[in-house]
Amino acid sequence: MRLAALLLLAALPARADPVTAEAFAAHVTGRTLAFTGPDGEIFGVERYGPDRQVLWSATPGTCQTGTWFARDDEICFTYDTDPWPKCWDVALTDDGLRVTSTLTGLTLVEAQDTAPLVCDDPLLLSRF
Repeated sequence: MRLAALLLLAALPARADPVTAEAFAAHVTGRTLAFTGPDGEIFGVERYGPDRQVLWSATPGTCQTGTWFARDDEICFTYDTDPWPKCWDVALTDDGLRVTSTLTGLTLVEAQDTAPLVCDDPLLLSRF
């Protein structure tokens, strides 16, 4: 029984150390990242601007502006349309970011292929 438990634990992916705010900023600032869900489909696209500003789109043509901040070992986001913080456990892997929602447990990974950020208001894109 002990051996089976040890083998099961060995098969699980190792938990990476949380990403610090500084490491997160260094990885994302000035970039546009796409994130995929468990099904491998694009979940959303986010552009990271200066001063921790973000532009998020879960649906092409619909964008939300917001900011990110660190809270304990989490990276949290607030958006102008929904100021309630959305916090994530963030790890940096060899393939990019892996984020897990502290609210729902949903895990997303940084997509290797960049998806375009499409907003209905072109002025939003020019701010980033």
